[in-house]
Amino acid sequence: MTDEATGHVETARDRALHAADEAAWTMSQIRHRLAHESSDETLRVREKRRHVNQKVREARQKLTSSTGTRPEFDAELARLYAENRAAAAYAIAALEIGVAGTLAIWLPPLTVSIWLAAALAMHGLILFYVRRYLSSKTSQKDLKSWRSRFALAEFGHACIFAMIVPPLALVDNDSARIFLIFAMLLIVAVRTILSASLPVVVYAGSLPITLAIAAFFLFMQTPGLRTVAIIAPFAQLFFGLLGQRLFKSSLVTLQYRAEKDALIAELEQAKANSDEARRRAEEANVAKSRFLATMSHELRTPLNAILGFSEVLKTEIFGAHANPTYKEYAGDIHQSGEHLLNLINEVLDLSRIEAGRYELNEESVGLTGVVDECCHLLKLRAKNRGITIRDAFEPGMSQLWADERAIRQIALNILSNAIKFTPQGGEITVRTGSTVNGGQYLSIRDTGPGIPENEIPVILSSFGQGTLAMKTAEQGAGLGLPIVQGLIDLHGGTFDLKSRLREGTEVTVTFPANRVMTPLAPLTTPEPPRMRHSA
Repeated sequence: MTDEATGHVETARDRALHAADEAAWTMSQIRHRLAHESSDETLRVREKRRHVNQKVREARQKLTSSTGTRPEFDAELARLYAENRAAAAYAIAALEIGVAGTLAIWLPPLTVSIWLAAALAMHGLILFYVRRYLSSKTSQKDLKSWRSRFALAEFGHACIFAMIVPPLALVDNDSARIFLIFAMLLIVAVRTILSASLPVVVYAGSLPITLAIAAFFLFMQTPGLRTVAIIAPFAQLFFGLLGQRLFKSSLVTLQYRAEKDALIAELEQAKANSDEARRRAEEANVAKSRFLATMSHELRTPLNAILGFSEVLKTEIFGAHANPTYKEYAGDIHQSGEHLLNLINEVLDLSRIEAGRYELNEESVGLTGVVDECCHLLKLRAKNRGITIRDAFEPGMSQLWADERAIRQIALNILSNAIKFTPQGGEITVRTGSTVNGGQYLSIRDTGPGIPENEIPVILSSFGQGTLAMKTAEQGAGLGLPIVQGLIDLHGGTFDLKSRLREGTEVTVTFPANRVMTPLAPLTTPEPPRMRHSA
């Protein structure tokens, strides 16, 4: 095979590899975009399904409830009524005694005593039902019977209050009739407020009183008293609407509480899932660290042999090759081995940083000196690509208390990226200086193609690469900037990347003021006192 044919083969192979890399990158981008869109669509479908399931569950619960509300709300509403009734027990008893004491002004004491005994007895029966309900565990089947007991007891209590309407209405005294209307309205209002959570109890405890007032005042001879019979139904309507309003307010309160409980339960479940996911992630991280530690040894051992033997073949220590192509192949093998070794080192550095096991070997370091050395190391590489590196170092900068190896790795990674992504004839500007707050910074700006704003988070993530970088620069592992970020964080500094399309990229790393070693003032020794000699 001639040299010309070999060159054509090599060119075709390079083109095929480049096309395969571009196709693989395009497929990975499409797969990433599809996965992102499918995940968003999955979240929307899941949220919609959850909302529909909640509505269906609420509708099913309302259909199975006898009151049109959710079954758990029926029990809570009955319990709310029982608690209100039990809390107002002494107040209602005092009200009954007060009404009886006032009735004694116009009615015989025996009649008043019988009425008071009946009212207190019925009030005691209601309290008996209420306390028994609160102390028992009522099922959904028993709830209907308990509501019936409450309604019947309240109806009986209201009938006892309605029994004082006929004798007091027949008393030929305007004060007695005014007291009757006032007392009945007060009783109905109190019952409405206490029994608002059970509408059937509200009507059972107020209708007998309203009907008694309307019936007896309707047949009064005085036209003014007959208007009371007309006003009584409207008063009942008003208290009924008031009861419905209070009932809806109680229902809304219960719904909010149920939603809060459901949200708390979801948060607890999410926290449990998060803790489990974190535990698995920690286990996976430990497994990854063990895997990397093992594989680094297993890979470096044969890799050192590959690098050594390929260097022997490349330098032709034992004699020249019969075919010059073998020397080129040996150089390619050695270059690939070095690339693989650098990749292994980067992965190990990133894993140590993420695991918090990267230990800084801190010492007094000159930032400008380290960066200048890195520029000299990469100037030949930049010159071969037709790129100019310009430096602008601030003179007289103080020393930094930092890890020299980490600072060198930071500068080399950023400079290497700038050289890779800057086209031929471009320019790279390297600056070091002091910040306003007393720290120090390193800034590297290139005239490359720039990075789209939406791709900056991608390239700052592990193994992340941008679209323009993939098309215009040589391939990399995408670990340089994440390692730089990790090393800067270990030093307590900041990392800033600014880029605009077709204008270039600027990366600035800043070290805090507490790492700058301020020189101390020189010590001054006082002169010894002079001795005077007497003549």
